[in-house]
Amino acid sequence: MPHPIFTRWLRVALLAVLATALAAPAQAARLKDLASVSGVRDNPLVGYGMVIGLAGTGDKSGTGFTNQSLASMLTKLGVTLDPDQVKVKNVASVMVTATLPPFARPGQELDVTVSSLGDATSLQGGTLLVTPLKAVNGEVFAVAQGPISVGGFVGGGGGDSVTKNHVTVARISSGAVVERSALFELNGQMRLSFLLKQPDFTTALAVARNINVEVGSDVALASDGGVVDVMVPPRYENRVVSLLARLEALEIPVDVPAKVIVNERTGTVVVGEEVRIRQVAIAHGNLNIRIASEAQVSQPGMLSGGTTQVVDQTETTVEEEQKRLILLPEGVSLGEVVNALNAIGVTPRDLAAILQSMRAAGALLAELEII
Repeated sequence: MPHPIFTRWLRVALLAVLATALAAPAQAARLKDLASVSGVRDNPLVGYGMVIGLAGTGDKSGTGFTNQSLASMLTKLGVTLDPDQVKVKNVASVMVTATLPPFARPGQELDVTVSSLGDATSLQGGTLLVTPLKAVNGEVFAVAQGPISVGGFVGGGGGDSVTKNHVTVARISSGAVVERSALFELNGQMRLSFLLKQPDFTTALAVARNINVEVGSDVALASDGGVVDVMVPPRYENRVVSLLARLEALEIPVDVPAKVIVNERTGTVVVGEEVRIRQVAIAHGNLNIRIASEAQVSQPGMLSGGTTQVVDQTETTVEEEQKRLILLPEGVSLGEVVNALNAIGVTPRDLAAILQSMRAAGALLAELEII
């Protein structure tokens, strides 16, 4: 017999575990994974530049803008040159792109992507010259320069060549330096807005409710299914970062609509957990018709006066797969749907056709999205 103290301790431990399991929200996720803060976002940057030092794999002489850019650059450096006389194969015009993260400060380094703009065959071994990177408003926020890394190669000879990876797009790790920051100050903000990545009314209300419980007052309000507005409490007026760090760790119960995604190009079908169907009978089979034509030579009999003729001999074969008719009761779950459809041997493409038919019949209780 177990000792009474041990039995009582075990009972208390089991009750504590059960209480914890019941208190933990199902399908919960952190607020930082569900939403972003309005105004805290990346900013795309773009610039036009030139890559030099290529081993004859640059833009051809017919690429006019490359010649004009090279002549203009040399003119600024004190070398007078006629663009029509420029014929080099070691230079390529490129577009340089980067992403300016929120709260970036001058001196911070960014990774950049360099993409060929003309007819260069490879950027391997090249060096990007100083390239200003501008935002959509036309202001320069960073400057890029440095040797590029392609991550592939082009080789061969005698009419044969071998290419690995995409050699007209390259990267420069830490290749740009931030010159100015995108101004956005959190401290002093009186209101914050959380933007849900997947708008949903139930999830938005859950976010507002959990924020109010965490802060201890009604500071959060779901204005619609995609935005939750939060009034900054007076004690956090100059400590907004502390407030956000506290709120983004909240565990929020997530509610998602029933949805089925069908990609007809790849035959991929993704079925959500909440998908249900009404009672429906399904039969699925393939009808294959094969027509084979074979040319045969018909020879006339001796002394018949006939001529040799080519005759097409056609053979038609019809095959129909014998599939069972299955009955799915109303309200079955995802696992039961998959098992039932697997029972009649459907492929992913067959499943896409079946789901579309079920949706047309009103038996599929979910949103069907075809991409």
